[in-house]
Parts: sequence; structure tokens; C-alpha cells
Amino acid sequence: MPGSDDRAGPVDWSADLTLITEAAREAGKVAFAHFGQSPEVWWKNEGMSPVSAADYAANRVLEEILREARPGYGWLSEETDDDPDRLTRETLFVVDPIDGTRAFLAGKRTWCVSVAVVHKGAPVAGILVAPALDEEFTAIAGGKALCNGRDITVSAPEPEGRLKIASAQDMVAGIEKSLRPRVERVEHIPSLAYRLALVADGRIDGTLVKQNSHDWDLAAADLILSRAGGALTDLEGRALVYNRVEVTHPVLCAASTDLLPLLLSNVTRIPRS
Repeated sequence: MPGSDDRAGPVDWSADLTLITEAAREAGKVAFAHFGQSPEVWWKNEGMSPVSAADYAANRVLEEILREARPGYGWLSEETDDDPDRLTRETLFVVDPIDGTRAFLAGKRTWCVSVAVVHKGAPVAGILVAPALDEEFTAIAGGKALCNGRDITVSAPEPEGRLKIASAQDMVAGIEKSLRPRVERVEHIPSLAYRLALVADGRIDGTLVKQNSHDWDLAAADLILSRAGGALTDLEGRALVYNRVEVTHPVLCAASTDLLPLLLSNVTRIPRS
């Protein structure tokens, strides 16, 4: 089993990437069948977050395929009740059946299925499937980041050039005045996973992420970004650790490894808790 004995040397996670790719594609087909069809909607988190019949249907597909294929892996999904047994597993699946449910329900195309394999707190295989956009982003530990099979890499903005930053207005307002004239705020991208993929693909230069994002929003996209030459960190520059008791995260910043220090040094006015 992948990851079962680290003493054997570097682990090849390609079989897991193949598995989660197949599963995410199937879940994407199921979700897409509901897209634009006004699926039934419920509200969770005290009425703050919508969840639809499409989310649950895609989650069932992922769970059936992945848990049957890797019964020894743990499981963490936005649409499955959390089981603390995952904390006893070195390796687990981290899943968001539809990242960007609000966009999905509004008929916007910027949503995706997000699936990652996390080993000892770090993502080692990840895929984002965006069926309405005909895009797939993949990455594997030690490998390349790909979009629809082509290599992708983060942007390389000019030293004093414009910086396309995708974040809420109040987050961008927290950037220090000395840097703000260079910042071009990109229109809100509802799916956090897809937003991070756009940083990896060089279509935007960076993003600031509000506190309380979850493991399932981030794990697959985090790996894709890192393999494309970027990084996702907290405001102290620390990498994220996944599969903890608490699965939410503080304010985060994502950009190329060259640009990240500049952003981190200029976002001190953003609340950190």
C-alpha cells in the first residue's frame, strides 16, 4: 500500500493519483447532471452554508469508489460527518464534492470537485475537476502540476509591475499602502480551490484567504500550487498541516515563492485571528 513503509524510500503516489482522478471525474459527471437543474437545497452551519442534492450525490460516488479501493485510508469530507478515526490514519482522502456550492447553485461555472490524498499531514496527490469549464488540475508529490495534461507554472510579474490579487475587498484593503497601488483586485472567485489553481496556472498572481477555510477546500489545490512553483502559507509563512483535530485555518496567503515574501510583509494589517 502506498505510504505503508517510508523506510523503503520515496513513495510513488501515481496509483493513488490515477484512482482519485477517476473518482473525481465520476463525481464531476454526477454533479454536472444537477447543474442548472435547481437541485434541492438545505442549510447547515446554523443556516450559513448551503448544501444541495448534487453535493450529497457527488459525495456518495467519491466515498463508494475511494473507500472501497483503499479501506485502510481515513476519510475527511465536507459532506460526511467527521469521524475521529481519521486521526489514527497516516494516510487519508480529503474531499470536497463541490467546492463553490453557492456558485454552482447560481449557475456559475467556477466550481469544482476537489480530492486529495494526505499522508502524515501533507498532500501527496491531488485533483480538481471543473466540469463546467472542461478543466482538470492534477499534481503528485515530486511531480509536475498539470492542467488538462499541460505543465503549468505560477506567474512571474515584473519587479514593479501590476499584481493581480483575487480576494475580498476588505482583505485587499488590509494591504499596506506602499504596495496597494500595484494591486489589481480580481473579481471574487467563489471556489477557493479553483482560485488557488488559477494562481498555480499563472492566471492570477496571488490571493488572500479569509480565516476558517477548511482542509477540504485547500489540500488538493495546495499541492497543485506547490508543484507549480508557489506556496500557500499562514501570515507567518508557515506551511499548512492537514488532518488535525481542528480542520480550519487562519488567514492565508498564496503566491509564487518569489512573490510570497513581498505579500506577507505587506499584509500585517489583516487580522490574524
